[in-house]
Amino acid sequence: MEVRLLLGDQLNKEHSWFDDVNNDVVYAMFEMRQETNYVKHHIQKVVAFFGAMRSFARSLEKEGHRFLYYALDDPENEQDLKKNLNKVIDLLHADSFAYQLPDEYRLDEQLSAYTKSVSISTKAYDTEHFLTTRDEMGHFFKGKKKWVMEFFYRYMRKKMNILMIADQPEGGSWNYDKFNRNKWNGTPSIPPPYVPKVNDVKAIAKMLQDNGVETIGTISYDSFLFPMDREESLRQLTYFCDHLLTHFGTFQDAMHQEETNLFHARISFALNVKILHPLEVINEVITAYRKDEKKILLSQVEGFVRQVLGWREYIRGLYWKEMPTYKTLNQLENTNPLPDFFWTGKTKMNCLRTTIENSLEHAYAHHIQRLMITGNFALLTQTNPDAVDKWYLGIYADAIEWVQLPNTRGMSQYADGGMVATKPYVSSGSYINKMSNYCKSCSYNNKKRLGDDACPFNSLYWNFLDDKRGLLKNNNRMGMMFNLLQKINPEELAAIKERAYDIITKPDDF
Repeated sequence: MEVRLLLGDQLNKEHSWFDDVNNDVVYAMFEMRQETNYVKHHIQKVVAFFGAMRSFARSLEKEGHRFLYYALDDPENEQDLKKNLNKVIDLLHADSFAYQLPDEYRLDEQLSAYTKSVSISTKAYDTEHFLTTRDEMGHFFKGKKKWVMEFFYRYMRKKMNILMIADQPEGGSWNYDKFNRNKWNGTPSIPPPYVPKVNDVKAIAKMLQDNGVETIGTISYDSFLFPMDREESLRQLTYFCDHLLTHFGTFQDAMHQEETNLFHARISFALNVKILHPLEVINEVITAYRKDEKKILLSQVEGFVRQVLGWREYIRGLYWKEMPTYKTLNQLENTNPLPDFFWTGKTKMNCLRTTIENSLEHAYAHHIQRLMITGNFALLTQTNPDAVDKWYLGIYADAIEWVQLPNTRGMSQYADGGMVATKPYVSSGSYINKMSNYCKSCSYNNKKRLGDDACPFNSLYWNFLDDKRGLLKNNNRMGMMFNLLQKINPEELAAIKERAYDIITKPDDF
């Protein structure tokens, strides 16, 4: 008898494990306090994970596979991975144990240690999900002083033969990012998001409450937007291709007061728990493009492909190359606490209030909100990246450490000193005004640096540049901004820094 472990983000029904029904194999899956408690998660994240896990187990059981599933409130559940595995292996008198390689370092370490502690035979399998191996990107950049995602993306395009004509990119350009930076001003109209049919949401939420699991955020049973099975995940993908893809690229960086989803696919949860495979997602999008190339421009499609084929695989490769050291990096030496309003949304800064309230309500924000609103403010206030990591990992349903950590600590907080980003992604209020309508409804003036009504991002921005000048002076991409900093007269800069200090020390007053 073999016990095969499946983790909560290993819901790949197309995995070769499930090609045939084998009565000598029992699949084990556990809802555990070990996983609900290592960071405080959004309630919708926990519900989505547990709901998807339950749907996955039911679908495999219907096909004849043997399954042993411990719900969180099962009296047999030890709430710990090692203890549960020992119990199941003893219960079934198993003589072998198998698992799919985890995508989180802590679970990889836990399972690696576990296999060394048991007397039965063990074997680890690939998840058959990613388009690269753990170490492929490290090999690609071996000997290079600087990693650049664009070069890796081009390698992936060629490797997978995606949007290629012979050895050249379709359309003559590798990257159409310059066409994907438009502000959305109300037109074209945005279709509503796809609302999947889901089971167990109320029951799981009640179970969490009854068992005292601490969560953040709220949950709506009528507009729960995370699919829990393969059929609904595929429908969500098709909906994106049919209704949203045509304008996705153009407005992928836009933000808006009244629109949470805009033209985004919202498939990241299904993708990250492996219900959907990245290649099928890419192929579905390209198929939609081929069907109607007059309506869907190449720039829309390339922007999407770059995120899934390039950025996603790149981030994973960096994670596995640099862990566990990566999780401790703090190259800008930031130590301040995360403001309390990150947990409540109670701030007068409209961009932050909107983004955080949306996050608390939906367990979702798109990449520019994460990078240039919450991430930007956390970096400008010189917040400890450990605190920022915990918030991002907990609040977003699609956040699993392999993807969250490099995006947060690297791209957002520049704590890795430039492994992911070529410069710190910081901005004053002008960028926020350029890409959104948040400033129109804000009590602060995005054009002012000083005064009670001056946008806090403005003084924080110039203060950050001044404070970190010594650490960033050799960054070529920062040269223009440091030149502008030099032109601010000393008296004004002193006043700017005084206001910035007030914001940093009392952020919840602003």
